[in-house]
Amino acid sequence: MPRSGKALTTIVAVQGLALAVAVAAVGATIWHGVAEPGTALAFGVFIAVGELARWGAPGGDREPAPLGAAGALAYALLGEAAGRSTHHGAPQAVAVVVAAGLVGCVPHLALGRGPSADDMARRVLTVAFAAVCFQPLYGQGRFSAWLGDGAAYALLLVLLLVLTALCDAVLAAVLMHARTGWPFGPLLRDELRAMTGIGTAVMATGAVMTLAVAVAGLWALPVFCLPLLLTQLAFRRYAAVRTTYRQTITSLARATEIAGYTPQGHALRVAALSRAVGRELGISEPDLTVLEYAALMHDIGQLSLVDPVADGATAALPAQEQRRIALLGGAVVRQTGVDAEVAVVVERQADPFREQPLSARIVRVANAYDEMARGEGPQGPLTALERLRLATGRDYQPDVVESLARVVSRGGVTLPPAG
Repeated sequence: MPRSGKALTTIVAVQGLALAVAVAAVGATIWHGVAEPGTALAFGVFIAVGELARWGAPGGDREPAPLGAAGALAYALLGEAAGRSTHHGAPQAVAVVVAAGLVGCVPHLALGRGPSADDMARRVLTVAFAAVCFQPLYGQGRFSAWLGDGAAYALLLVLLLVLTALCDAVLAAVLMHARTGWPFGPLLRDELRAMTGIGTAVMATGAVMTLAVAVAGLWALPVFCLPLLLTQLAFRRYAAVRTTYRQTITSLARATEIAGYTPQGHALRVAALSRAVGRELGISEPDLTVLEYAALMHDIGQLSLVDPVADGATAALPAQEQRRIALLGGAVVRQTGVDAEVAVVVERQADPFREQPLSARIVRVANAYDEMARGEGPQGPLTALERLRLATGRDYQPDVVESLARVVSRGGVTLPPAG
C-alpha cells in the first residue's frame, strides 16, 4: 500500500498519464484509420503471442513477457518493411501495442495472474517514449539525411532502446518507491542492474527485429518468434529452479521448528523483517537474497545442542554461547551447499556488532526483536523496540534498530502468528 497521500498521487499520476496516452493513441488511430494494416496485424499478433507466453505472477520477474516487450519496441522503432517506408506513426504504434497486449493478457487476467496496473502503465509509457523519439523524425526523413542507412542508423536504434530502457527503469523505481517507501536510489540501481540481464536481451532483440523486418519483410517475425520462445522457456525454467532453491532453504530452516528448538514461524518472521530492514537501508537485490537466506537459517546451529534453549531465545544467552551456536550454524550451512556468503552471515551474527558485516547486524536485530516481542501482547512490539534502543551502542547498531522501527511503524511486514 502507498505510504502517504503524496505516494498515492504519484501512482495515480503515472497510471493516469499512461491511460491518457493509450486512449489518445487509440482514438487518433480510429479517427485517421490504420496505416499498413497488414504490418500492424503482424506485429499485433506477435505481441499478443508474447503476452500469452508470459510467466509468473505480477511483481515476480521484472520482464515476464520478453517476447511481447521486444515486439512492442520493434514496432515503435519500425521505419521500413521489406525496403518500403512505413507511415504508421507514434499514435498507431502505441495503439497496436495496447490492443495486442490486452488481447494477450485476457487469459492471464481470467486466471488472476495478469500484469499489474503498474506493469501496464510502464509498457504504454516506454513504448510511447520510443515511438515519439523515433517516428516523427523518421517520417520527416531526418534520420536518413543525417545518418543514412548504414551502421550509424543501427547505432541510433540501439541508443534509442537504451534510453527507453532507462525510462522504464526510472518509472519502475518511482512506482516501487511510492508503493513501499523503500529508498529510491537503491531501487533504481537494482533496476539498472537488471538491464544487463533480460533487459539487454529484449533491447537487442527489438533492434535486430526492426532491422530484419526492414530488409526481409514481415517473414522475419516468425523467424524470430521460435528462438525467442525457446529463450523465454529457458528463463522460465531458471526461475523455477530459483524458486525450488528458496523452498529448499525454507524447508531446512523449519527443521528447528519441527524439532521443537524454535517457535513456529520464527525463521520466516526474522527473514521478512531482515529483508524489509535491508531494503530500508538501501541494500542491493543480490545482497538482499543473501540476507534473506541467512535470516531463514540463522537458528540452524541449535540443532547441535543437547538441550533446547527455552523458546529458542538465543538473544538472551551469554555472548560466548551465542557465538558457539552461530559457528555451529555456519558449519551446518556450509554442508548444505548454500552460498558461502550465507554461512558467513550466520557465523558472525553473534560477534560484537561493530565487527559484523551489515547483513549480520540486521539478522541480529530482527532476531532479537521477534524474540522480545513474542508473547508480550499488544504492547510487545513497542516494548521490544524500547529494549533494543536501550541496548544500542552496546549490542545493536543504532541505524539498524531505527530502520526496524520505521518498518514496524508503517506495517511494512505482516508477521505470521507465533503458533
